[in-house]
Amino acid sequence: MTVDEFVEANVAAEFKPVVAAIRALMKECAPHAEEVMSYGMPVYKAKSLFAWINPPKKDVTLSFTRGVQIEDSYGLLRGTAKAGARHVRMRTLADVDRPALGYYIEQAVHLDRS
Repeated sequence: MTVDEFVEANVAAEFKPVVAAIRALMKECAPHAEEVMSYGMPVYKAKSLFAWINPPKKDVTLSFTRGVQIEDSYGLLRGTAKAGARHVRMRTLADVDRPALGYYIEQAVHLDRS
């Protein structure tokens, strides 16, 4: 299954614009990252898996593998995973804070390279 097929089949109609905005921002901020399906969701890989989109029924989360190491100047990162992952939850296009998400994505790419 491709990411496009996954989005079409598994993302609620109300969240498809949010997922589309995140995917577009990821392509803009991490143009060399590979977008693939893994663990049953869209993930982004370069040197390793550094981010993923999880669209459960009540919102969409953009998660970062090394999120605990990301500087959170916007105060949007959430989560307490022992492995260090952190995420941002969004329900509407208004929740897609492009400057903040771009900042987080760029940091995640930098951390992935190190």
